[in-house]
Amino acid sequence: MDTLGKIWRYKDIRNKLLVVLGLLVATRIIAHIPMPGVDLEQLRYFFQQNQIFGLLNLFSGGTISNFSVALMGVSPYITSSIVFQLLAMLVPKLEEMQKEGESGRNKINQYTRLLTVPLAITQGYGMLYLLRSQGIIPGWDLYQLIIMLISITAGSMILMWIGEIITNKGIGNGISMIITIGILSGLPSQIRNTASIISLGDVEKIISIIIFAIVAILIIAAIVLVTEGQRNLPVSYAKRARGAGSFSAVNSFLPIKVNTAGVIPIIFAMSMMVVPGVAAKFFENASSAWVSGAATFIGDLFKNNVFYGISYFVLVVLFTYFYTYVVFKPDQISENLQKQGGFIPGIRPGNETTHYLGNIITRITLTSSVFLGLIAVLPFIIQALTNIETLVIGGTGILIVVSVVIETMNQLQAQLTMHTYDNY
Repeated sequence: MDTLGKIWRYKDIRNKLLVVLGLLVATRIIAHIPMPGVDLEQLRYFFQQNQIFGLLNLFSGGTISNFSVALMGVSPYITSSIVFQLLAMLVPKLEEMQKEGESGRNKINQYTRLLTVPLAITQGYGMLYLLRSQGIIPGWDLYQLIIMLISITAGSMILMWIGEIITNKGIGNGISMIITIGILSGLPSQIRNTASIISLGDVEKIISIIIFAIVAILIIAAIVLVTEGQRNLPVSYAKRARGAGSFSAVNSFLPIKVNTAGVIPIIFAMSMMVVPGVAAKFFENASSAWVSGAATFIGDLFKNNVFYGISYFVLVVLFTYFYTYVVFKPDQISENLQKQGGFIPGIRPGNETTHYLGNIITRITLTSSVFLGLIAVLPFIIQALTNIETLVIGGTGILIVVSVVIETMNQLQAQLTMHTYDNY
């Protein structure tokens, strides 16, 4: 209560929070403005019955299941950001821009916004075509298609713009907050649906709910532990002498996060898992018998929870290693330490330090990759334990929510600390 009082007492922090709350309310209003010509109940049932598309709906903040004017939500912007994040590791010119500081990052951000437009058009058309092939929306003429694509693209760009305003004018990462509020928006309906199917005398269901609540709390605790966990490698800096004065050696540490990759591997794996299922939907009605049969077989295979869960788990583990090695570069860290006169005690600078850091990150990534894999397939595990389909613990959703809450709390605490210093 004391912290809440401080937040409300300081005008600048209070104004930032009010801006964030107002803009997040605006995003939920946009998410509930539907385009005409679709049966929303049938659409929502479709996403409830498909784990892959349900995850897409999760990242859109529910805009797909509402057939909103912002159908794809912030997904095109996220995809564009990931593309440029990877290209910066591969294209020397983009890597130089990143090193230029704020001006370079602003250029990359502008490129990211520009790429969001064609990605929104492409993803929007793909989703419309898929929904039409399932009979959820009727056919369209060219004029109607253009109007829908303009609406979808404009909706995604407006959400992207709101997210950037939150980041610049508020507290926390705006895009992450939009996704988080979309995930949390589905919680009340899940609780309501669960309460409606449970009677007071149904002991078995009540026990399942208790188990569900305990598991949810344990999962949140585990996510907090892994998200905040880090390995501190001791680093010493050599004694320096300047003129008549001298400085003794400084001991510090190099923090290595347990989960360096964050939620990105799950997004990569989800994208890979979506492709076969979507392609199968397109070719199920092909004129060629063997193409139609193969598409039906692939579609049925990806509807199998065991196959889907195992494949999803393996892909998350592989992508966790891939993205960690893209982000964490032992050779660059070793070179920077050597330039600054730093070294890890007992390890020679240069190649030996690079090899040592590579071994450390490989072992740490094993823990985070298995953890992320289990988080990704968590809905299947929970449903198997409780037999309750109206409540679903989406591990990916919880991971995003917990990470965003921790990040926002840290930024809020930093702002409060600055005011505390100002008072002294």
